[in-house]
Amino acid sequence: MPDQRDTVLIEQAKIQRMRLGSALLYGHIGERRTVNDHAKRLMGTIVIAAVACAACVGVSFVSQLLSERAQASSTVQTPSSVPTPTGAKTP
Repeated sequence: MPDQRDTVLIEQAKIQRMRLGSALLYGHIGERRTVNDHAKRLMGTIVIAAVACAACVGVSFVSQLLSERAQASSTVQTPSSVPTPTGAKTP
């Protein structure tokens, strides 16, 4: 039965060979990751911008709704008796 340390050493050598092979084929790791990282940043920025826009629209909608309700309640609370002009007869 092989020793655990031997298995770990073989796996590390295999991983190192894979990394060297991919570096040879695709170039330096900094050059390989730029497009993917920038795409993730772009998507994250778009999501954050969409959430910010939705929050602004929601706040605007709620404030408009509250102001309309305040105006509607102020028109309902007007006095029901209209003052008569001076010199006019009351029924």
